[in-house]
Amino acid sequence: MAPIGSIVVERNEKVDETAYPPLSVGKLGVTPQLAGVAKSQTEGDRKLVRTGDLVINSRSDRRGASGLARQDGSVSVVYSVMTPRPDLLIPEYGHHLFRSIAFQDEFFRWGTGIVDDLWSTNFTRMSRIRVPLPPLDVQRRLAAKLDEVDAMVAKLDELTDSLRARAIDTAALFGLAEDDSRRHEDAKSPLSGMPEHWDRTKFGYDFTESTERNGDDPPGPLLSISEYRGVELNSRTDGQQASQDVANYRVVRPSQLAANMMWLNHGGLGVSSLTGYISPDYKAFWISPRFYPRYVHHLLRSPRYVDYFGAIGTGVRPNAQRVTKIALDMMPLPLPPMDEQRRIAGHLDDVTGRIDEMLGKIARLRDLLVEHSSTFLLDVVTGRKEIA
Repeated sequence: MAPIGSIVVERNEKVDETAYPPLSVGKLGVTPQLAGVAKSQTEGDRKLVRTGDLVINSRSDRRGASGLARQDGSVSVVYSVMTPRPDLLIPEYGHHLFRSIAFQDEFFRWGTGIVDDLWSTNFTRMSRIRVPLPPLDVQRRLAAKLDEVDAMVAKLDELTDSLRARAIDTAALFGLAEDDSRRHEDAKSPLSGMPEHWDRTKFGYDFTESTERNGDDPPGPLLSISEYRGVELNSRTDGQQASQDVANYRVVRPSQLAANMMWLNHGGLGVSSLTGYISPDYKAFWISPRFYPRYVHHLLRSPRYVDYFGAIGTGVRPNAQRVTKIALDMMPLPLPPMDEQRRIAGHLDDVTGRIDEMLGKIARLRDLLVEHSSTFLLDVVTGRKEIA
């Protein structure tokens, strides 16, 4: 066992991201920055990362966001960047060690803060955490074994992304056109190819904003808006939660449309089946009886409308494209006969339901692999198991 501070050297050099490309640190480890990630207003206020460094997010709400850097770059100052001492720590072993469940629990235990989403463990405190340090040869062989598990997890993540994309793309079947391949070109005219017997309308004619707020008696639990599933219970334990005073939060009722106006170009809206409340920055709308709510859910989350929201949104960053209420009210919508709306919605509910079931199985398998990886590491370093 050795304190982290004795086996790594902290790197604390400040750089500009124009000279060193920004990196993301998350469930995939250290990777080129993902599209849509919010950037700091001060580009120069970043930390240098060199190939072979270990990086970990000091904040507890980014649990498990750590890994080995395989390229030079820069990260936010909330990360701790460390260079392993080559005579003591194999970088690949450090990668798996810091991502293990046992270490994440210990890392959290050493943190300080007032509330969970601001709880953090700085490098000074982290450096005092004692970690298992097998001989270098054992570290290499253990890392190689765990790399195999990582490869399996990566395959599951790829499958998950493909299925999620398929779940969204199925919404292109709502009948506007047989060939929707030109949807990006047609983003400014979402009614292109609409069947002749369908009516058309505008959002503002058939959707009325609800002004209902929680007050002293919230009608249900906190809800969130997922880009994959729409409106759901907020079950996050690792991220920002509602503030203690929720009196001003918006109420959402079943069959209402809830929308995150800064995330519409990522599918941040959906028709709710629940009663609860959402952020005061979101909006809730009553839907006209001319529309079948589940049809609205699939229509507005379809690729064509997601692209349209990107076209009418305003803002500098792709993850902060706000759509104004005025622009939303002017949005054209197809209005099929009610029986067709129900038929389309039923078909898409069936397709996305089967995909959600597959996603659930993949998520459970992924969790088992991650747990197995952490248990195997712990068993080896405590002598309960040998590497074959």
